Amino acid sequence: MPYLEKSFGIVPLDFVKAGEVSIQVQGLLKTIGFEADLIRRVSVCAYESEMNVVMHGGDGTLMLRVGSDEVVLDVTDDGQGIEDIELALQEGYSTASEEIREMGFGAGMGLPNIKKNADLLEIYSEKGKGTHVRMSFKVKNRKE
Repeated sequence: MPYLEKSFGIVPLDFVKAGEVSIQVQGLLKTIGFEADLIRRVSVCAYESEMNVVMHGGDGTLMLRVGSDEVVLDVTDDGQGIEDIELALQEGYSTASEEIREMGFGAGMGLPNIKKNADLLEIYSEKGKGTHVRMSFKVKNRKE
């Protein structure tokens, strides 16, 4: 049973506010007292998934669930979906537009970075109907 559950909205193509959700997640985890390595890994995944929604998704949501032994991020959007998940997990593969790449985003490292940092990664997607990415992280120690 989670002892903290918080939902954050993500707006597509809003590069001005992009990254704010992951900063809020990081702040909450610091306040709770998790160790730095866990906070870093969760923050990387929150940022990468948030940016994927901003770049590729429709309206999206990041749900943070914190339990005593696990942190879970559920990110959903109603965007274009991922056509080939295995391909999208390869470093350097990107479907970002040229305009987004010119802004310095869309290098094709988002899902690979998530895969490296999450203890468990599940991706559900249907072309034209959106994507749901679940990332979970085991809690080893907490600062008291």
